[in-house]
Parts: sequence; C-alpha cells; structure tokens
Amino acid sequence: MPKFAANLSLLYTEAPFLERFALAREAGFDAVEFLSPYAFAPDLIAAQLRQHQLQLVLFNLPPGDWEAGERGMACLPGREDEFRAGVATALRYAQALGVTQLHCMAGKPPPGLDPRLARATYVANLRYAAAQSRPAGINLLIEPINHFDMPGYFLNRSGQALDIIREAACPNLFLQYDVYHMQRMEGELCNTIQAHLPLIRHMQVADTPGRHEPGSGEINYRHLFAFLDRIGYDGWIGCEYIPAAGTDAGLGWRQALTT
Repeated sequence: MPKFAANLSLLYTEAPFLERFALAREAGFDAVEFLSPYAFAPDLIAAQLRQHQLQLVLFNLPPGDWEAGERGMACLPGREDEFRAGVATALRYAQALGVTQLHCMAGKPPPGLDPRLARATYVANLRYAAAQSRPAGINLLIEPINHFDMPGYFLNRSGQALDIIREAACPNLFLQYDVYHMQRMEGELCNTIQAHLPLIRHMQVADTPGRHEPGSGEINYRHLFAFLDRIGYDGWIGCEYIPAAGTDAGLGWRQALTT
C-alpha cells in the first residue's frame, strides 16, 4: 500500500502554513513534506509535528533568491560559500525536525555558462553536501524537473540525474523521482522506476495536464501504484500537486486508485 505525504507547499494553501499540519492530519495523512521551512523557527514546526503526530519526510535546501527566480545554487560557480551556508542551515533544521532526507535543487545556469563547468560545480557541491549530511544519517536527493514548468533548470531527465549520482559517488546521494515531471519529459515511467529502484528514495505525484490530482489526467495511476507495490517500493510518495477545487474535495483519489 503506498504511503502518501501531504505536500504543505501546494496542499491546503487556503490556510496559513502552520495551520496546514492539522488539516493534513484530519484528512488522514501520517506524513508531510514541503519546499522550505526557513521562514519559521524550527521549534514552531516541531510543535505542529508533535501536536498532530506527523512525520516530516522531506524539504529542500535553501534555493537562493526564490522571488528573483533562482531555483537552487548547486550548479552555479562562485556561489559555493552561500551554498555551504545553506547546507549548514538545512542540516540544523533537519536535525531539529527529525528529517532524514533533503532535496538539493540544482539551479538555473546563466546564459553563456559552459555546461561542463556547471556540471563540475554541481557535482562538487553535491559531494560537499552529502559528506556534511552523512554523519547525521541524512540522505541527499536530486530531482529532475521538466523544462516546460521551469525553463533553464539544469537537471531535466532521469538519465542525467543518474549519471550525476554515479559520478559524485556518494553513498547517501539518491534520486527523487517526480512522476509528473518525468511524464512530461520522457515517459517510460514504470520501466525507469524498476530499472533504478535501488537509487530512488522518494517519489512525488501529480497528473498532467494541469498538475492536478492523480487520476485527473493522462497518467494511469491505478496501474502505477499497483506496480510500485509489486516491485517493493516502500518509500514515501509526496502529494505535490495543485488541487483543482480545494484540497479536501480532491482527496478521493487516494482510495479510488489504490483499492
């Protein structure tokens, strides 16, 4: 049976962030994830997790200037000091909140940057972040993101991500596989997942077109969830989608597509 985590950056946006934990628990979720905790003190988030008996399974390293369009710093030469400071901040939050997996966004290289330099910078930064995370028992994850929703993002395809994981050669560096992004970029969902299952430690779901609830578009999620059970995927699946008509109104897919 799949284990679903509510993504509190996209679900329950009708409520303030710290109120979303209660709503997720009321809807039957046992776990949550979100993009960024850094606007709140760790103890405020920890209190919500304790009060509502929720496990926090994932959040991102600091992404740089999000409002200015930055989506990570890991592939950007000259930003190493800022990246390393972000790693330290993320680890402080992760240890305070009991999180064992962190997502490192790659970034959007500026026009004219040699792709070889961007990749070398990315690999070096991943090695640093993974080495810093390993003593705390924390895995570092990278996620390919489709270039339709995020033009210019460095990491777009599963094969590219897997090559980088192998090049970095860190024992705690793994793949975060987002079904929505990979359907838009390459398809071949089940074959890719099965071939690389040992390297996949977290998954996320949404349907396409629209990035709405599973079952609302072209992806056969009933088949996919049954397939994940058959091949033994036992990680969390983050519900990182945009509700079509309110979060609770759209949650029926969890039962409809898994029974």
